[in-house]
Amino acid sequence: MSQKPIASMKPNTLEFENRALVKPTGFREYDARWWFGIPGHEKDPEINLYGIQALGEGLGTLMYERGIDPKIVVGHDFRHYSLSIKQALIVGLMNAGIEVLDIGMALSPMAYFAQFALDCPGVAMVTASHNSNGWTGVKMGIEPPLTFGPDEMSRLKEIVLQGQSKSRGGGGYQFVPGVRELYMNDLCKGIKLKKKIKVVAACGNGTAGAFAPHVLDKIGAEVIPLNCDLDYMFPTYNPNPEDMKMLHAMRDAVLKFDADIAVGFDGDGDRCGVVDNEGEEIFADKVGVMLARDLSELYPNAQFVADVKSTGLYLTDPVLVKNGAKTDYYKTGHSYIKRRSAELGALVGFEKSGHYFFNNPIGRGYDDGILSAIAILQMLDRNPDKTMADLRRDLPQTWGSPTMSPYCADEEKYGVVDRAVKEYQDYKASGGEIMGMKIKDLVTVNGVRVVLEDGTWGLVRASSNTPNLVVVVESPTSDENKIGMFREIEARLANYDEIGEYDQKI
Repeated sequence: MSQKPIASMKPNTLEFENRALVKPTGFREYDARWWFGIPGHEKDPEINLYGIQALGEGLGTLMYERGIDPKIVVGHDFRHYSLSIKQALIVGLMNAGIEVLDIGMALSPMAYFAQFALDCPGVAMVTASHNSNGWTGVKMGIEPPLTFGPDEMSRLKEIVLQGQSKSRGGGGYQFVPGVRELYMNDLCKGIKLKKKIKVVAACGNGTAGAFAPHVLDKIGAEVIPLNCDLDYMFPTYNPNPEDMKMLHAMRDAVLKFDADIAVGFDGDGDRCGVVDNEGEEIFADKVGVMLARDLSELYPNAQFVADVKSTGLYLTDPVLVKNGAKTDYYKTGHSYIKRRSAELGALVGFEKSGHYFFNNPIGRGYDDGILSAIAILQMLDRNPDKTMADLRRDLPQTWGSPTMSPYCADEEKYGVVDRAVKEYQDYKASGGEIMGMKIKDLVTVNGVRVVLEDGTWGLVRASSNTPNLVVVVESPTSDENKIGMFREIEARLANYDEIGEYDQKI
């Protein structure tokens, strides 16, 4: 193809049927995501099938530039348009001289697993993860188990938008059956729960419904499926274990069936959310602290990584301190935490969003929601006298917020965050106070994490996947201080005309 894509055009036109549409903002920090559109929706598409083909050609060209063996695994999630998008991507990859191994409908971790199982350096997983219907995207990597970061995404964006793709011979296609079974058997290998654990498996009618209940049953759990029938209309709620609607459905099922735990999976199965036996949702960073406690007993002096949205307990929890555990706080984003975990040789990397990265000897370093659920059930199995609620109560108390996402356009959000960082830096330098306390620290590796003298903190950063900012607050001292920290951020951001409505508030 090698034509320069157009940044915007109207659907249902002659031009739309003959030119590649690729909106530049779809190239994110560590993956690609666009509004593909659904019939009857007023929002115009940000990419079309020719645009997806151009993306495939660009990815193939990048593989040759980097000297990567030209072979790639491709898969797609369960949305009604994902197969056609994957096929357009395959056309582009083949035209760029890439041998394509198609594993069919998959979870993102199944595609990552296939890189190892099929000895294939590249992966391109067509998924919009937890985004609503109408969105699409691709998660990519050429160095297992890592996925693209800003360097690769910037170069890919340049190749595609500037029409620098090169057609080559040697491209090919092969459909590889049976990878789903290989993947599920690999997850179960050598694992059998000693006690009966009744678990609600919530899948939001997304792709994980074809995987998670079967795996958890095979390791010996008593599984209660919740919305596990595949339905790409997502009739109950979007499969997103950070969304309160999904968490409330999990809570109701736990209480109805007197279950020991509920685990919920997002649209491509790389994240896991948890509700305990009392119906309390436990944010993923707190679940991570529980897992870190459990695993640091088995692996003393373990290294962990956590993203900047996560609780401060990774540094202060007395059990982790006693076990010699160390935690490095790093940039939010599955690609960042995955890469940082590999660099530091971390046992596990944790993200507040529910991405967990288990390295050797537990996993291969990529994020897998089902593997995370297995690790949580094994933790319960190793604590036969305690419930999930008991383990939650064992943690030092903190008061934390959900992840809140005020609207901010992709073209504006990074500039807005840069200004907010500067404001807080100036405010700290001037001796400014929040709730009568001075600012103890500013962590600016990813947006700004404002830490007060009592340990209360608030984070403002740009979302890497959607046109939003991300706001999170936590206090180790009181709910009042948690709310006070949010009110400070809310009031400061209210001065920015670029910022719109919040999806939720506290």
